Amino acid sequence: MPAFDVLAADEDGRTLPIQVKASNSNQWRSSAELWLRLSIAKGRQKSGGLTEITHPQLIYVFVALKPDSNSKDRFFILDKTMLQKLLAESYTAYMEERSWIRTRNPKSFDCRLWISEIEKYEDNWKLVESRLKGLPDSPI
Repeated sequence: MPAFDVLAADEDGRTLPIQVKASNSNQWRSSAELWLRLSIAKGRQKSGGLTEITHPQLIYVFVALKPDSNSKDRFFILDKTMLQKLLAESYTAYMEERSWIRTRNPKSFDCRLWISEIEKYEDNWKLVESRLKGLPDSPI
């Protein structure tokens, strides 16, 4: 399925689609044009605000794979709306520092999600549990 990787299910048979992203480093790559309306004119990028995303409630699980046998995998759980907000803010801040010009490749929309940006969502399994039960999300 292109929209999700796995289905989580509870003991009552309720299911929830989940998108999983794994990394061997402390970051995950994305494209800013998935999250922001971006255009390029004369080598300068411009943001037209957030894109309208499909499936805004889709849960993402970012997995930081253990680097060695002395550590363990880390899991960060948030939904697509939260993810869009984080990536849009991060990319906007990055580009504002550069006056919205990417000198090496003006057409690049490469953006990164860093562990430091999502640490508060580590082991946020209660999001999955509350969505399966149809309960409102609890604040982090």
